[in-house]
Amino acid sequence: MKPTATYRLQFRNGMTFDRAVGILPYLKRLGISHLYASPVFTATSGSTHGYDVTDCNELDPAIGGREGFERLSRALKDHGLGLILDIVPNHMAASLENPWWRSVVQWGEDSPFARHFDIDWSKRLTLPLLGGPFSQVLAAGELSLRLDRDNGCLALAYYDHAIPLDPRTWPNVLDVMGDAGPEEVLRGLAAGAGPSDAEPLREHVRNLGDDTAAAFAGRLAELSREPAVLEALHDSQPWQLTDWREARRHLSYRRFFEVTGLVGLRVEDEEVYRDAHGLILDLVRSGQVDGLRVDHIDGLADPTSYLRRLRADVGADTYLVVEKILEGDETLPADWPIDGTTGYEFITAIGALLTDERQAEALQDAYSDCRGGRADLEEERRAAKQTMLRVNFEGEVSNLVTLLRGMMGEHDQPAVSADQIRDAICAVIVAFPVYRTYATSEGMSAADRTVLEEAVAEARRFEPSIPGQAFDALLDAMNDTPTAPRRHSHGTFLARFQQLTGPVMAKAVEDTLFYRFNRNLAVNEVGGDPADVEIGPETFHSRMALRVAAQPYGLLATSTHDTKRGEDARARLYAISEAPGQWAEAVARWRARHAPLVTKLPVGPAPEPDTEWLVYQALAGVWPADIDAREGWLDDLRDRFAGYLEKALREAKLRTNWTDVDAGYEGAVQAYAAALLNGDNAEFLEDFAMGIRPFVAAGAVNSLAQTVIKLSAPGIPDVYQGAESFDLSLVDPDNRRPIDFAGLDRSLDDPAEDSGSRLKQHVLARGLSLRSQHPDLFTKGDYRPLQAKGSRQRHVVAFERRHGDDRAVAVVPRLPFALLQSGRSLSDAEVWGDTVLELSDLRPGERFVDIFSENDARSGEELSVARLFSRHPFAILLNRPGSQAR
Repeated sequence: MKPTATYRLQFRNGMTFDRAVGILPYLKRLGISHLYASPVFTATSGSTHGYDVTDCNELDPAIGGREGFERLSRALKDHGLGLILDIVPNHMAASLENPWWRSVVQWGEDSPFARHFDIDWSKRLTLPLLGGPFSQVLAAGELSLRLDRDNGCLALAYYDHAIPLDPRTWPNVLDVMGDAGPEEVLRGLAAGAGPSDAEPLREHVRNLGDDTAAAFAGRLAELSREPAVLEALHDSQPWQLTDWREARRHLSYRRFFEVTGLVGLRVEDEEVYRDAHGLILDLVRSGQVDGLRVDHIDGLADPTSYLRRLRADVGADTYLVVEKILEGDETLPADWPIDGTTGYEFITAIGALLTDERQAEALQDAYSDCRGGRADLEEERRAAKQTMLRVNFEGEVSNLVTLLRGMMGEHDQPAVSADQIRDAICAVIVAFPVYRTYATSEGMSAADRTVLEEAVAEARRFEPSIPGQAFDALLDAMNDTPTAPRRHSHGTFLARFQQLTGPVMAKAVEDTLFYRFNRNLAVNEVGGDPADVEIGPETFHSRMALRVAAQPYGLLATSTHDTKRGEDARARLYAISEAPGQWAEAVARWRARHAPLVTKLPVGPAPEPDTEWLVYQALAGVWPADIDAREGWLDDLRDRFAGYLEKALREAKLRTNWTDVDAGYEGAVQAYAAALLNGDNAEFLEDFAMGIRPFVAAGAVNSLAQTVIKLSAPGIPDVYQGAESFDLSLVDPDNRRPIDFAGLDRSLDDPAEDSGSRLKQHVLARGLSLRSQHPDLFTKGDYRPLQAKGSRQRHVVAFERRHGDDRAVAVVPRLPFALLQSGRSLSDAEVWGDTVLELSDLRPGERFVDIFSENDARSGEELSVARLFSRHPFAILLNRPGSQAR
């Protein structure tokens, strides 16, 4: 059964299977059809998100284990709810808690799991754990030998890390120690041990008596004072310890983005796929899991083949969506056997709809005036990508250069140097307009070939000094269908190139540019593009119409665990696009008031004007709507904002970053923000609250409009935990705070639904009830934009859904800031004046009734927006065939 509405629940951080059972009655009443769970498989100790999986085939004991899951499964069935699981096929934790990874570390290429991970075995396995070069760490005495009885091994220890030694190298230690204790027995067991028969050795170490173990550990400690012994032992291992900062240059395994603690899985291999999906497939086949969300599909070597295999295993009826960023008008590959995406592109479309495209230039001017110079979005985008390629992904690029030069014929190599090949690869990736293509050794689709060729053409235009032969070599490698001798290297190059373009896009745009280009933070969202603020509502309508054909069952997300800020914070900040002058005047006033708080550092002020613009805008988005009713709100906000600001400054990578922290700069900016939110700064706090009041009011309207559109658009509405109420959260970890489900349950029963978050929750519940009664209308139904007429036509968004005899019309206000300046409510008829909608093709006697207000429209009449919005400024009209109009 396909879902009609999903509810994303973040397990961990206090949320267990048993706690989830307790909220199911509430979710059922809200109108949810499927619980949509974050990863629930065993992850690293203390994991807050579950994407760092250590055992794909175990349900995490930390959240209730298999028994807790069984209780949740039964409760879901009792309430008539389905379950969608988030699975992570791209990577696992590179942690010794992961038994597969521990085996690889201990036995190297001889481990039965050596081919499970994406590791380059032409070199020793790199473990980027050190705080400096190995020689310095060794000289400083920070390494030691350790007896690890819990894991039954000898280990080389570095602070809390105890890296297991290959048992075949234990004699190198034991021979030096002599025969004073258990050494002789261990020497014999170790000499004959292998990956498949090492258990007797492990058991012997575990069962050493306390006194024997203590004496043995003491001799290991003595031996640890001999650097030459430790260095020789280290050099004999299948792994090598490296400075964690060097991972960007020298890493022997594929990582998830820049996270060295997550190692790539080779699920393109049938054996690896089976090993990694055993429990997942069992849960689907048992009927306990109704759908799967595939995390980071673009990270896989061959997403198309993976999805075909997964679909064959789970069957045609299992709901299947992928986390996939679609750029602009990009669509999903037609041959993917899935139901759609997780919905980031819907967030982007909403942002483009609810911002004022006519004021884009005025907002740009205001932003440029504040920062002291005009920021060119495209130049900033290119610069961010170049930084990623030259610095953060230097090692991945070097590997591509080596692969490509190895594929070139001898007559081609003298024509271009390795540096020129590197420059060409980087230039093409910088020009890439989408996350990736999906070519295999069997060929490339016409659409992907167009993407590649256009990227190469743009690269040639921007980098004319790079020899054409370098670009030709890249094109040949990507387009070629090689003969058998070249097939392996060709397939490897294709996979590595396509697995790199996505991370570069994500890290350069979402996690760099979006913290540098701060014109309007609301549109700096996952999968978004700040340039979209100039495209207007027509593009929104065209994208929604395409969804009906492309992914009628794709999720309609407005908040996720990865969004930069909550959906209602974004709704509030959209209003800045309507009044850039008023916003700029307020920011200038606040900056002038706090000019004495700016620290003058040798390299510039802290915060600089651009960061001040960011601070006031981000603060406006998160400013509480109920401060009068909450004690300690200011302290809470100050703490939350400090965490956000640290992330924003480091992700921008301009004056500080995660690997090279400028404590002086960060401290000055944090002190500035803390002073703003100090209770002694009461005059500013009052002025700020007054200054953002019109944006807050417009944001509340945008929030409800966004909700109504989500309820009516093609796809499946997805509710992120707690976002049925006002979601004014900041980026993670702020958006993963515990949710007051008891309060939400009480709120759903509260008949006083006319204010704030309660109204949003009630609108959502009523709309979800409608969707459950007419599922095909809102997924498969045709989508047709409706045009308003009259003096306020630009301020109305309306569209019709039609399936068979069922018809529905959604109507919401757009750009409410100016409408609210009169002081009137949007339910006041004078606001809308002569603005009307025309409902065409009505059958005789047919009428439309608003599900929220019971206002109706009769056959053939022009529908007055003022009348329609007389109770609430939004409507979903459902036809009642054969009914008589009132």
